[in-house]
Amino acid sequence: MIRDWISGTATRHGDDVYLADARGSATLSYAGLRAALRATERRLDEAGLPPGSRIAVKIGDPLDYATALVSIIAAGRVAVPLDPAAPDADITRVLGVARPAALITAWHRTAALGEQRGDDGEATGPFRIIDLRLSGTGPADGDAGGGIFLSTSGTTGAPKGILLKEAQLAHVAGCVMDSHRLTRADRGYCSLPLFHVNAEVVGVLATLRAGAYLAVDRKFSRRGFWEMITERRITWINAVPAIITILAMDPPTAPSPRPTGLRFVRSASAPLPLAALEKFESAHGVPVVETYGMTEAASMITANPVAGPRKPGSAGRAAGTEVRIGAGLPTPARAGEIGRVQIRGAGVIAAYDSGGKPEAIDADGWLDTGDVGYLDADGYLFLVGRSDDVINRGGEKIYPREIEEILLAQPGVRSAAVVGAADEVLGERPVAYVVPSSEGTHGDVEATLRAACATLLPRHKQPAEFRMVSEMPLGPTGKISRRLLKGLVTARP
Repeated sequence: MIRDWISGTATRHGDDVYLADARGSATLSYAGLRAALRATERRLDEAGLPPGSRIAVKIGDPLDYATALVSIIAAGRVAVPLDPAAPDADITRVLGVARPAALITAWHRTAALGEQRGDDGEATGPFRIIDLRLSGTGPADGDAGGGIFLSTSGTTGAPKGILLKEAQLAHVAGCVMDSHRLTRADRGYCSLPLFHVNAEVVGVLATLRAGAYLAVDRKFSRRGFWEMITERRITWINAVPAIITILAMDPPTAPSPRPTGLRFVRSASAPLPLAALEKFESAHGVPVVETYGMTEAASMITANPVAGPRKPGSAGRAAGTEVRIGAGLPTPARAGEIGRVQIRGAGVIAAYDSGGKPEAIDADGWLDTGDVGYLDADGYLFLVGRSDDVINRGGEKIYPREIEEILLAQPGVRSAAVVGAADEVLGERPVAYVVPSSEGTHGDVEATLRAACATLLPRHKQPAEFRMVSEMPLGPTGKISRRLLKGLVTARP
């Protein structure tokens, strides 16, 4: 599959650029990718790492990282992406779950296009291999074939291993291409981390499937952003709510206007506040396409249409994956009825590789995502929160997003999140964390927020407390870490 994508495009359009360094001059053509695949396969064969072997990847340069991932998968091996900046303890934890046979920590770009000799005169190919079999970490059992192995963070329990096989990756990459109408003429931009499924499938593999161009960035920076987008002739941006929120507050100036070829900005990884969406579209005149996905589904599950009715606040319609709302009910929920989001399809795992809870997937293959939401009459999914984030105040269920949307719509608010704090009488009470903008004092902002909540929310949903902070704790994809916020609530007397 993925090998065929590479071969086909390299044969027809070998000189076309596949990957480019967004802030530099380095590029990789489709012919170069085919050469990298051949060199990778030869090197892995020489090292005695057969198809199906798990190969950990820990490379700092995003262009090289993406090249290594695609080459390993297309060579019939399983890539285990690692965060190059992660502390040793985190790396050890992931390696313990994934049990890879080898580790790649450097990629020699020129060697992928021809043989390179090491100090001992032996051919090294595009990388050197650290053999983990010698240290007691051997290849895991499994089907011979390519794929990606990822693990959950383990912040709420034992980390779970997720093996996404090549067929699953190819299916979802094709769904992304079709949903977003990607063609060979498209030029994407992605600054999201390559050790997460979004960048891997939506960015790298969907672009490959379309035979298109992708500019990869080490990290997002607002400095020179629009100039870079214009210079690279970018047609779509793969982003997260944090990036869109920043760009919404920083519209382009007259000397560097938004490029006319930019078709859309894609939002994923977390719900996008409605206020940020409206402000971005008003400032830049570019539609935001909200989506929803998860690692267990090889990234995308639903998406708003690029050409068609988009519903702000919705994660869109099913895109290659079945979606239903249920909570142990004998039949799916009715339109508008809130419940747990369940998914099933060709991109969805049938079981966790290790450490997973079998009850998360039922006998019919429906996976309980842990997210809570509803489907409207047109099949659009609206998420209201995570099941473990729901606040129970005296028996009343409170979904944090409902409060957060009101807070974020008020002047003087840069960011906001609501979590539950223990309450001796009612069980829990909602506490709002707010990052004020430069407008007004903290007291003024809090007064505005209290007044808005008193007007727009019933009493039991109004935050019992507002805490002003300088910044929110964020995860690697820019998502607010509610776990850390709950820790702050607990730690504070």
